[in-house]
Formats: sequence, C-alpha cells, structure tokens
Amino acid sequence: MRIDCNAFLGAYPWRKVPGTSPEALTRALDRTEIDVAWITHLPSLFWRDPTEGNAWLYETARAQKRFKPVPTVHPGLAQWEQVLADAANAGAPAVRCDPLYLGLEPAGGDMRVLAAACGTARVPLMLAVRLEDGRQRHPNDRVAELPAAALRALVRSDADVRLIVTHADRALIEEVHFGSTPEEARRIWWDICWLWGPPEDHLATLLETIGVERFVFGTGQPLRLPETSVAKLDLLELSPDQRRAIESGNVKHIASA
Repeated sequence: MRIDCNAFLGAYPWRKVPGTSPEALTRALDRTEIDVAWITHLPSLFWRDPTEGNAWLYETARAQKRFKPVPTVHPGLAQWEQVLADAANAGAPAVRCDPLYLGLEPAGGDMRVLAAACGTARVPLMLAVRLEDGRQRHPNDRVAELPAAALRALVRSDADVRLIVTHADRALIEEVHFGSTPEEARRIWWDICWLWGPPEDHLATLLETIGVERFVFGTGQPLRLPETSVAKLDLLELSPDQRRAIESGNVKHIASA
C-alpha cells in the first residue's frame, strides 16, 4: 500500500499548475499506484481565513474514498478550537498550519497553544518548510522558509504533540533531529518530497543515520511531480519491510497513535 501524506487540491496563486482538480489528482494516483492521498485545500493557505476551505475539503473527501482530509487550522482566529474538534470528529489523519503563510510567529504563543491542543486531541500537526524552490517564486511571494529552531521549539513545547514536516531538505532535518532529544525526535516525521536521491543520496544518508521510521511518503503534488518520490524509493536498496514502512506503515502508526 502507498499513502501520499502531502497532496493538495485547488488553484495556486503564483502560477498555472495543472492537475489541481479531484479528478486530475485521482488520475495521478492511478498513474503512480498511490492508494490514498491526504489532501489539503491549497488556496486556503493564502486566504485571510484559511478555514473557509475546509467544508469543501470534507465534502470532496467524502465523495472520493481515496482522499483523506487534512484541514487547515488558524490558531489566531476565533473558534479555531472548534475547527480542530471538527477535524478530530471527522477522522482527519492530521491538521495543517503553516504559520508563515498565515502571518504567525512560527514558534510564538498561538502556535504553542495549537501544538498543545493537537497533542491533547491526538491529532498530528503538519507544517511545510516551503512550497516551492525560492529560485522560481513570483516576486510577490515573499513568505520565508520555516526555520529549524521553530520546529525544535514546537516539539519541545508540548510532550504530546506530533509533527509531520513536509518539504524539508537534508540540512534542516539534520539540524532539527540532532538538535533534539531522542524523545523529541521520536515525535517528528519527515516526508521525502524535497530530499535528493542519486547521485547526492541525501535520502539514503538520512535513512541510514536517522532511521527509516522517521520518514513518510509524500509527493507535494500537484506542485511537484508524484513520480519523483516514487523514483527515489525505486533507486534505493530497501528491504520490503523498509519500503513498506516509508510508503504506508509509518503514517498508519502516526494516525493510530
């Protein structure tokens, strides 16, 4: 089984992106033999109230059983606790909050309160380091990348919070992992969409030094080609159990913990 924990639906404001509809995403899943996709409403990340896209997200997930909703929570807005409760009641595998896109301090008071609430609700918190390479961004896209220090502060802020971090590169992962205690590091998972395969072999190095259990399969589609994440695993010498853990076992463990 292959689960993509990092997929989006909906238009992107900075350039034309193909394949943003539910039907197109389903075709991409078929093409890459992905069984399930955790989906976020992409336009919501750029709205003043990102939670306005959650109703559409839930409806879309109900219509397509291969989709699992990852709604957006904004802890700086009123009634955000209800948004988190709705996600838990709907069986969402995680909630997303990208603080720098929402104008929040990445490890400020609002984010720490959200982290604690997610820990109490047993709902993983998903954050993206970036969405696109800085070299191809629109001049008005000035959102900074999520810093390693913020991730370390968040995982330390609550003993029950679990973080799923997407679009991270090797340098940031190593800075966070080796700058955290073993207990803290066990509550952070990293998707593979931004990690280099051969010839740099960043993914292979991280799997050896940090451990297969810390990594999950994510594509970042449709902003990134889903085939890239599949190819990275194809080029590694992984045992069946190791590949199964990355492609589905680890995210199942997160969702059920």
